Amino acid sequence: MRPLNILVGFARPHTVLATTVQVVTILLIVAGWRAFTPEAVGLAALTLVTCLALNLYVVGLNQLTDVPIDLVNKPWLPVAAGTLSPRGGQRLVLGAAVLALGLAALAGPYLLLTVTLIMLIGSLYSLPPTRLKRFPVAAAVSIAIARGVIANLGLALHYQQRLGSDFPLLTLAVLIVFFFGFGLVIAIYKDLPDDAGDRMYQIETFTTRLGVRRALNIGRAVLTVCYALPIGLALFGLPRGAAIFLLVSHALIVVAFWVASARTNLKEQRSITSFYMFLWALFYTEFAVLSIYALSGSVA
Repeated sequence: MRPLNILVGFARPHTVLATTVQVVTILLIVAGWRAFTPEAVGLAALTLVTCLALNLYVVGLNQLTDVPIDLVNKPWLPVAAGTLSPRGGQRLVLGAAVLALGLAALAGPYLLLTVTLIMLIGSLYSLPPTRLKRFPVAAAVSIAIARGVIANLGLALHYQQRLGSDFPLLTLAVLIVFFFGFGLVIAIYKDLPDDAGDRMYQIETFTTRLGVRRALNIGRAVLTVCYALPIGLALFGLPRGAAIFLLVSHALIVVAFWVASARTNLKEQRSITSFYMFLWALFYTEFAVLSIYALSGSVA
C-alpha cells in the first residue's frame, strides 16, 4: 500500500475529490437523469480518469518546483518528506501529462482543449520564467480561470457534444461566475497557512502582502458576494420550489462559512489549515446542491 499512499499524497486528496465532484456534477447538470445511462456512465469514467491525470500533473508540478518552500510549510508532502524522489515525481508528472492528453484526444475536441488550456495555465503557474505563483493577482486569477471557468465550461461543452444534450444556460452561467469567485477565494486562502515559508523564500501572496487578517476578510467579502448570486436568483427568478431550495441551502452554507471563519485562530497554523480544508468542503457541497437542483429540474 505504500506506493499507493505516496501517489495519493502527491495528488493531494482534496483536489482529487474536487475534480471528481466537478466531473460528475457537470454531467448531472447537462444530462439530468440521462447521466445514469450506460453511455453517459462510460463517458464520465473516461472523462474522470482524464481529469484526474490532469490534476496530478498540475499539483505534482507545483510540488516539484516548491520543495524548499514545502520543507517549511508542508513537510509531510511526499517529495519534501523524502518518500518520493524528485526523479520519481518527474516521471509521475510526465506520465500524467501524456495520459491526460492521450485520453482527452480520444474523448473529444472539447475535453482535449480543456485539458490543454489547464495544463498550460498550470505550467505557467509553477515553472520559470513566468512562475505566476510569485504574483498574488496573477496567481489568483489563473487558479480561478482554470478551476472555475475553463473546467466547468469545457466539461459542459464536452458532455453536450458527446451526449447531444442541451444544458441550462442560466445554470451554467451562474455556476461559472460563482466558481470563478470561489476559485479566487481558494487562491487567497491557500496561502494563509504558508506565511512562514512564503516569506522566507520571498513568494509574494495576499497573505505576505496584506497580512493574515486582511487576506481573510477579502476572502469573506468575495465568497459572500458569490453566495448572494444564487440567493438573488432564488428571490427574483425561479419557481417557488426551486427558489426555496436554493435560498435555504445557500443561506445555511454562507452562515456556516462565517461561523467557521470567526472561530479560526489566525495565530495557529493548524487552525488555519483546518479552516482552509473546510473551504474545500464548501466547494464540494456547492456541487452537491447544484446536482440536486439539476436533477429536480429535469424531473419537473
